[in-house]
Amino acid sequence: MPKGLKQSSSVVAIGFSLNESAANTFTEGSTDLNLSPLDREVFVVLSANLDAAFPEMITATDTSVRAALTTTSQDAMPTLANANCLARLTESIRTDAVSAVSFTQSATETPPATLEYIGIIATNDFFVQVEGTNNVAAKGVSGKVYGYRAVASADIYAALVQSEVLSA
Repeated sequence: MPKGLKQSSSVVAIGFSLNESAANTFTEGSTDLNLSPLDREVFVVLSANLDAAFPEMITATDTSVRAALTTTSQDAMPTLANANCLARLTESIRTDAVSAVSFTQSATETPPATLEYIGIIATNDFFVQVEGTNNVAAKGVSGKVYGYRAVASADIYAALVQSEVLSA
């Protein structure tokens, strides 16, 4: 348990799904956590799983589907270097006229046992992004975030909210 926080719920799994608004278009959706700012409530993220649709196999065309989960809204697909990015996934197919190879790149879906948590969401929503490249049809992502609600001390809550909002 992070210092300055008191767990106020058991571990919960929050599911989500999002489809591109059109093929190969960056699309973002939000999921409301129903946190109470008056009670200085935050959500401690223990792990996140992303399950993106597979890209299409198109001869001599590289295709991909990328997805991410962040604590703040994004204008473009974030990388793990972004402080607000908690999870990221890329499914890709590299092909030429004769053969094709598929690849998956993802952040550790379940963190090592030595980590207490992978992030803290201090504002009311988390955000999911999806974007395909060179696909004919729109693609999507679904997943789950695992964590628990906690109440923060006033100074910790103020610092968490300020840090999250200013780093957006």
